[in-house]
Amino acid sequence: MAIASTIRPCCSHLLLSQIIPKYPYHFSKSQKCPHRYEVVAQAASTAPAPHPTFDPVGAGSATPPHILLHGLKPLVFTPLLPFPEKTRNVDPVRHEPIPRTESVAEREAWKLLNQSVVNYCGKPVGTVATADAGAFKGELLNYDQVFIRDFVPSALAFLLKGETEIVRNFLLHTLQLQSWEKTVDCYSPGQGLMPASFKVHAAPIDGNADAEEEVLDPDFGESAIGRVAPVDSGLWWIILLRAYGKITGDFSLLERVDVQTGIKLILNLCLSDGFDMFPTLLVTDGSCMIDRRMGIHGHPLEIQSLFYSALRCAKEMLTFNEGSANLIRAIKNRLSALSFHVREYYWVDLKKLNEIYRYKTEEYSQNATNKFNIYPEQIPAWLVDWIPDRGGYLIGNVQPAHMDFRFFSLGNLWAIVSSLTTPKQAEGILSLIEEKWDDLIGTMPLKISYPALESDEWRIITGSDPKNTPWSYHNGGSWPTLLWQFTLACIKMGRPDLAKRAISTAEKRLLDDNWPEYYDTPTGRFVGKQSRLYQTWTVAGFLTSKLLLEKPELASILTFEEDLELLEGCACRLSRNGRTRCSRQAARSQLLGNCA
Repeated sequence: MAIASTIRPCCSHLLLSQIIPKYPYHFSKSQKCPHRYEVVAQAASTAPAPHPTFDPVGAGSATPPHILLHGLKPLVFTPLLPFPEKTRNVDPVRHEPIPRTESVAEREAWKLLNQSVVNYCGKPVGTVATADAGAFKGELLNYDQVFIRDFVPSALAFLLKGETEIVRNFLLHTLQLQSWEKTVDCYSPGQGLMPASFKVHAAPIDGNADAEEEVLDPDFGESAIGRVAPVDSGLWWIILLRAYGKITGDFSLLERVDVQTGIKLILNLCLSDGFDMFPTLLVTDGSCMIDRRMGIHGHPLEIQSLFYSALRCAKEMLTFNEGSANLIRAIKNRLSALSFHVREYYWVDLKKLNEIYRYKTEEYSQNATNKFNIYPEQIPAWLVDWIPDRGGYLIGNVQPAHMDFRFFSLGNLWAIVSSLTTPKQAEGILSLIEEKWDDLIGTMPLKISYPALESDEWRIITGSDPKNTPWSYHNGGSWPTLLWQFTLACIKMGRPDLAKRAISTAEKRLLDDNWPEYYDTPTGRFVGKQSRLYQTWTVAGFLTSKLLLEKPELASILTFEEDLELLEGCACRLSRNGRTRCSRQAARSQLLGNCA
């Protein structure tokens, strides 16, 4: 296989003239970093970068804000102070802050997170996948790289603590990587693809064998197992960009030409026309957090939830002008169609399951009930007794003649966070998790998927993957990094008690077990057989969960409320030819009834 690899030196001027009129970076050729890359350990007592002060809404002046974003509003809050000065409660008598005492696990977690920070040109740009190189035992693989999806909980922990510089640097440097050359076997993927990860290392300076400079080396999937492009990287980047803007008010970053162009390139890649008949995003297996063959190819829920969230983020952040009007209109149409599609066809509860059980097949009609020609025999035996009387969930995948009835945690939780579900469905998902606590949480939250593929299913679907054996890794393994997303969903739905219960279950074990990547067995009793220790997003997920419970109002940097405007119209306005259009008014009436 011939793979073209592009490595750029530190602080070099990047040529983006083909996609934007003027590149805002103006680096001098003398700005080099002739020293080796290293993962720097920052002491926990080091003072964080000062929290920037902005007047994003023009509150301090009579003039309006200088940028015209379509809908993003900053979050008004008091930034969290660095530990240990950070406070939580106020003495009711003295009216003085009561110092908050960190637990042993939190102190250890902050130490590990700071040790995982990667510097580039002397500035922090991300965190490596694992904080302790000694855990590799000589097999680094790609765990010494900065992954886009892995860095999100780290970024949130830093943002919630008031340290914003590392997140800003990460957003800008990954944006630069977006435009780089990426080729596998003489074929290049679509423009706008974000890398799965990048690495900082030293390379000799041309013409000087004795000197070295730091360079960024991105991986767009050309080195990944299976050579799969990371579809979720661009979606996570947009989601993190909005969170950064809301918590800092730094709209000057969002209005930059290169940032606006980066958003548009990602969206153009996702919204491009194809042969698909559905508003869901069509992807191959292994293109998201589940990055190995697990039978999720097609329209997996995880991608749809992140896609919906990224579209809503972009709708707020895009500057509204003549050049972006068509894109914003396309975003609105896709949001409307996607929300209806997922709510209608992915939702399963006891009533819906019984309806599928009674489906007629081979219906050739515009008014067919069984639109995807699902055969009732597809209902798995485990689900009949497992689904509770109260609650439900969004299934993993819907395609012609196929429904994947497995429960995927990330997709369901992010559907709640982004309001891809109706309020009633969101409540139903948390009710199901509470009802099936032993199965989905067990002794270590949170199952990435349930149940595991076993026997012939495992052999056929995974290709006998030795890492995805039953109840391990992506095949029913327990991933503590999902704690922060569970906490976020619980806070949004007014159920922080569930998050506290899950965090309490995980806290002591994570410390004692040295922060593993994942756990094995049906209840998560064993540390994963190939699990890396001191996994950064395990550490960061725990810290972010703690900080969100400390300041639940800050959850709004990531969450969305229901947008009733999306339910008003439908892109398929077919009236002249007599075809039946989507019943949006019925959907809106149902939603309002559920909210009442």
